[in-house]
Amino acid sequence: MMSTTGRESIEAGRAVLEASASGTSAEQLTECGEQLLDVTRFLVDQPRLRRALSDPARAADDREGLIRGLLAGQVGAATTDVVATLVRGRWGSPSELVDGTEQLAVKALLLAAAQDGTLANVEDELFRFGRLVDGDAELSSVLGASGTDPKSRAVLVERLLDGKAEPVTVQLAAAACYGIGGRSFHASLAHLVEAAAAARDEAVAYVTVARPLDESGERQLGAKLSLVYGRPVALKVTVDPVIVGGIRVQVGSDLWDGSVSRRLDEARQALAGR
Repeated sequence: MMSTTGRESIEAGRAVLEASASGTSAEQLTECGEQLLDVTRFLVDQPRLRRALSDPARAADDREGLIRGLLAGQVGAATTDVVATLVRGRWGSPSELVDGTEQLAVKALLLAAAQDGTLANVEDELFRFGRLVDGDAELSSVLGASGTDPKSRAVLVERLLDGKAEPVTVQLAAAACYGIGGRSFHASLAHLVEAAAAARDEAVAYVTVARPLDESGERQLGAKLSLVYGRPVALKVTVDPVIVGGIRVQVGSDLWDGSVSRRLDEARQALAGR
């Protein structure tokens, strides 16, 4: 759980990022996001440095001077200003600084996608890539192996998606190999799908059906869910014959399971309890 001071520090960094985004191209924002990811990984590898940069006993000017000196000539001005703002903040722990830098890296990449009109594509591509990985046991095992080098897994993801997805999709999917916010690869992808949807002011509904929904069915379901949640809802549909029939819908922690397989399970449990 992020501390209150940590959340305030992230908001300060977000304000600097969003201010710079107003006069920045999508390509420059993408570069900023990539550089913020590089800074995140650098901080992960340098425990003494991240402790020094988040030490409340050290003056904010000293912390800022330290990071500006380290980043000089290595990253762009926008990236430096965002990171400098973060290190001036107060953090509950050094790991919160890492998480905050990573969050703003993702934010920068999503802003880039929004600016060049590809955000909806990024959201859909991340979901479809997750389904592709889930459907391939060997690939799922390789990318989900937390004990292996994340850099090699990221290179594999980049090779798989190169030329087949938006550049921001490739960057975010590769970042998932490092574990967004300490999550597993699969959970990181799901988090990124929802972050992309949130950037479009949408909720995400994971829908499981035994047979594909037609366009009219998807439109009607989306409209009903939008009424329930008071905002647009993006449907992420998975066809799984195992559920036999009916439909299963999950939005956040809310689950509606009207599948035939669930009703059969309940019937079996009721019979077993007699």
